[in-house]
Amino acid sequence: MFKLTRAVVAATAALTLAVAGCSGDSGGGGGASAKKDSSITIFNGATGTIVENWNPFTPTFLQPTNGLIYEPLYWYNFAAQSKPTPMLATGYSWDAAGKVLTVTTREGVTWSDGQPFSARDVAFTFNLIKGNKALNSTGVSLASAQATDDKTVVLTFTKPSFTDEAAVIANTPIVAEHVWSKISDPAKSINPNPVGTGPYKLKTFSAQSYVMEKNANYWQPGKPQIQNVRYIALATADAASAALTAGQVDWMSAFLPGLEQLLKNQKNLTYVNTPALTTSIFTCAGADLGCTGPQTDPAVRQAVYRALNRDQLNKLAGGGFAETASPTMLLPGRDKSWIADPDNLNTPAGPDVAKANQLLDAAGWVKGGDGIRAKGGEKLSLTIQTVTGWSDYISLNDAMTQQLKEIGIELKPTQLSWNEWNNNQVQGKFQLSLDSIGLGASPNPYATYLKYSSRTTEKVGQAAPPSGNYARYQNAKVDAAVDAAAATNDETVQKAQYGIIQTEIVRDLPYIPIYVNSMLTEFSTSHATGWPSNDNKYALPASWKQWDNGIVLTNLQPAK
Repeated sequence: MFKLTRAVVAATAALTLAVAGCSGDSGGGGGASAKKDSSITIFNGATGTIVENWNPFTPTFLQPTNGLIYEPLYWYNFAAQSKPTPMLATGYSWDAAGKVLTVTTREGVTWSDGQPFSARDVAFTFNLIKGNKALNSTGVSLASAQATDDKTVVLTFTKPSFTDEAAVIANTPIVAEHVWSKISDPAKSINPNPVGTGPYKLKTFSAQSYVMEKNANYWQPGKPQIQNVRYIALATADAASAALTAGQVDWMSAFLPGLEQLLKNQKNLTYVNTPALTTSIFTCAGADLGCTGPQTDPAVRQAVYRALNRDQLNKLAGGGFAETASPTMLLPGRDKSWIADPDNLNTPAGPDVAKANQLLDAAGWVKGGDGIRAKGGEKLSLTIQTVTGWSDYISLNDAMTQQLKEIGIELKPTQLSWNEWNNNQVQGKFQLSLDSIGLGASPNPYATYLKYSSRTTEKVGQAAPPSGNYARYQNAKVDAAVDAAAATNDETVQKAQYGIIQTEIVRDLPYIPIYVNSMLTEFSTSHATGWPSNDNKYALPASWKQWDNGIVLTNLQPAK
């Protein structure tokens, strides 16, 4: 798929392969040097002008921010289910009530500016988030963070927070106190001179490309071995295909029509497919929070869900690589045990036009002479936004325009730059938007269902937190169930609460699932080797994937 996504998903896997030295208490540093002339070029879906932002707490940060520059305490690999991988921490434990989390931090780690890292930086990071609501993307209910010594942090929460574990340990970028304590407005700063613990640091930036260079102070011995990593923007899928086959790009994640044929005679090119993200129609659903338009009517959203011919959409836009989604927004294969009602396991493959028409008729939407429905003088016309150059999503819009016309809905696609598209979602300034529901910070569905919680959204015109509730959806039963799931580490109790959530969201559909999109990632071995493969998915390989991008780059070696 030709796009940059915000999928907030961490990872774990062949740990000893992926993160050298993670099992010990100290990390070392320096190690073998990267070849001074070794470099690779990455396309991570950026289109148009690149806008600089290295602030890891904002929705519009550039993707290498988390993974290359900043690191979390732990990391999960969703490409191969396993336990969390130690990064800046080497151990953690909860108290019995789930309100106190004690973390042991890694010794021997240095910031990219040469200053030592310690538990005090971790405590500062969490207190910074606690003191700035706009930075709290997961709605974690932190009461305090205290470094009891240089390698121990005690995080205290206002309520039981077992299900926040992954968000805390695996999806929080740790920042330097000596840098961020001097930033007057951490929610708005673009952080132009980022200082992190990750394998790379910023070298140069322009509106067309930027270059990251090896962090000589990196804590993993001998890593990274690639000296420079260049990121570029491309305009279209055709441009991406051309750049890949011409050897101008070494790593990209894009849906390319005729991919197997395209790579057939390219001995240095290969690809992997790791479907994990549910392509969905995001709706601005919450009228009470300022959303306007026919999509605020649940009957309209239900009718759209019923009218889609997903088999046709997969053939026309997904290239046949997509897999079946679930209206629960979980993955039917991987997450079957978390789905309470078997009837909600899969989305329908074909359309039910009769049911869709029945829903709209009952809701008072009447077809006019032009075949488009109206109600109370309002035409059932909906604008759907996507990003210029996202070829598969543009194809989806074209096909859905025809499919929805059959039930009297006028769909009006619009293409925007990534920055404008993203800002519209964050601010709630849209009717419909094509995006994907990403995986949470762990295999537990909790993070997915936070996207439906009223505590991770804001009124239209105000920024919702990164990967938050962009639909502006409010439901008291869902809020209560999310909080109840967070209060226990008993999976039986959690499943019961998730079942409540699933009943509500399958009926209300603030996010309308289409399919689990392919996650096609292409690699070139011309300049580097050691990429993930179908036999060794040591990280989720998408070039835009935060956290995993750093894992992949630290596992590469210059081609001989």
